[in-house]
Amino acid sequence: MKISIDKNEKTPLYHQIHSSIKGLIAEGSMPDGYTLPSERVLASELGVHRNTVAKAYADLKAEGYIESRQGSSYRVCFNRGRRSSGGRKDVYWDSLLRKEFAGFAGDFDELYSKSFDKDLISFAGGVADREIYPPEEIAEVFENVLSRSREKAYFYTPYQGDPELRREIASFMATKGIKTDPGNIQVFSENNQALDFILNLMLTPGDGVLMDETMSADVYRTILLAGGKVIDVPADEHGILCDNLDIIIEKTRPKFIYVDSSFNNPKGTYLTVERKQRLLELSYRYRIPIIEEDEGSELYYDVERIPSIKSMDRGGNVIYMYSFSLTMVPGIGVSFVIADKRVIDKFSEMVSLRTASSDWASQMLMLEYMKNGIFNKRLEAFRRKYRKKRDMMCARLDVLAERYGIEYRKPSGGVYLWVRLPSRINARYLLREAQKRGMTFMPGYLFFSSKSKGRNYFRLNYSYPTEEGIEKGMDILEKSIAAVLRK
Repeated sequence: MKISIDKNEKTPLYHQIHSSIKGLIAEGSMPDGYTLPSERVLASELGVHRNTVAKAYADLKAEGYIESRQGSSYRVCFNRGRRSSGGRKDVYWDSLLRKEFAGFAGDFDELYSKSFDKDLISFAGGVADREIYPPEEIAEVFENVLSRSREKAYFYTPYQGDPELRREIASFMATKGIKTDPGNIQVFSENNQALDFILNLMLTPGDGVLMDETMSADVYRTILLAGGKVIDVPADEHGILCDNLDIIIEKTRPKFIYVDSSFNNPKGTYLTVERKQRLLELSYRYRIPIIEEDEGSELYYDVERIPSIKSMDRGGNVIYMYSFSLTMVPGIGVSFVIADKRVIDKFSEMVSLRTASSDWASQMLMLEYMKNGIFNKRLEAFRRKYRKKRDMMCARLDVLAERYGIEYRKPSGGVYLWVRLPSRINARYLLREAQKRGMTFMPGYLFFSSKSKGRNYFRLNYSYPTEEGIEKGMDILEKSIAAVLRK
């Protein structure tokens, strides 16, 4: 029996042990009745802590693959009782799943989905305020869309996205200092989808992606699932630290530099113009493309609009991603990528292979809002509303800072607050207390590719909850912190 693990992989070791043993059971190398090594023996053989093996065995036991005997002895019992009277066996689905999916905990997705639980106050999701666009207005705008489409016998959009929408996007980008042609724009449903296409198009398994050490879980999971390696570097309140990046680049030779440049997720910080220029210089010097996500750039409160890296790019090295998810009707998914025409052409080919049509309804609704000028007016409404919510939440955090020693930095824009707890408080324990009382948030470890980091950090979102929800939720947060400290 050979149980394989790789200590250089990001997948937790107990997940690797768990998956390896399941694979051996599936292929018949460990038949029913096979006795596994004790926790101590296997831990010694693999060079890991005994608790790592214990966790793997506990999960295998809970899933019905093994059973324990006399407290510490384990043997395989997977096929017992799984055969029908005709000798049929169930498909062993876990063995068919790609190994890259092993160990991808669903904590982030589960907490995000709770944003829509009516019985729970959620500070977890990054979702647009649902009160900015009145329902009657949405109905009227959509009726206008349908009225103009009645002469058509179809509701399809071209693979690259609706041409008229791409023209409107090009005009919108001109207001952000980016001159582009509609032919250089590819429309997607969301930035996660766009990033997946970029990586599938250009990333070879084993390639590295250089990025901030704290990043949206969706981003680093997409990189890992594409077979890439996350090369994370430190950052401060002004974004990713650039002083020694040339040394890191020469040592690691990354395929891309990835940056969330404006009021990023999760910290709400933004890259200064000087650092953006420095990243662009490095991109030109080493011929490394920059993937720039710029979703939060229209949500500025205490500063002027910050120019993007793409607006400074004269060489075409930046692949620019933007999403309307924080400034459009919640659930209407429209994002886009601006890139070299050769890249855009390949995107369209990939879209044609994966789907018959992109989301016609969302694209047409977005087009109508942009054409009639309502979208630009709504941007100012979003800025006013989000700023007020941010100030409400920060006022309560100031009290918690004085009473309990939490630390945070008030962001100048965006929709996220990054909070540091005193070292004696683990954010996971705090989350459990908060959920008991009816509130949820995102614990900090979810934003590090290495789950050993971020234990006393957490992220709050203020775009989606109502003002009343913010007050109630912050009450719950204070009670939860007090409860954890009493234990």
